[in-house]
Amino acid sequence: MHDSLNLIPSAKRVPWNKGKVTGAKPPLRPKHVWAIRTKLQIDHLTRDLALFNLAIDSKLRGCDLVAVRIDDVARNGYAIDRAGVRQKKTGRPVRFELTEPTRQAIDDYIKLEDKKPGEFLFTGRRPGQGMTTRHYARLLSEWLTSIGLDPIYTAPIRCGGLRLH
Repeated sequence: MHDSLNLIPSAKRVPWNKGKVTGAKPPLRPKHVWAIRTKLQIDHLTRDLALFNLAIDSKLRGCDLVAVRIDDVARNGYAIDRAGVRQKKTGRPVRFELTEPTRQAIDDYIKLEDKKPGEFLFTGRRPGQGMTTRHYARLLSEWLTSIGLDPIYTAPIRCGGLRLH
């Protein structure tokens, strides 16, 4: 009876992550941050510049960054010096300072898009909804590729935050 079972030796299975970098990604170096900022300014990508600058200043995870509302960073229609949000993962409030270039980028973006208090700062495709973390990850990959970095190696994807070296 055992002879009738033709057991085919299994072919070697290749792991899905073979050759890919796993674990924590290395942080961005200051020269990469400035290269991305410069590229976004030259290309007049107001939303992307505000998003990138806020990510660097706040060091928030992606899921917390895309959930930021106008009231969190721009009371009375203008960006404030110190902002705060509650983290989704830990439930703890996080306070951070906004640098002058970030405040200017946020002010320009709010004025350009005519944002109102209570709205998400970075909206998604559907009205009234925030940008998704996946959309943020795609933008981050585009920014890294635009300056010649490999997004697979460098980009913190999903709910990871941008880190500065």
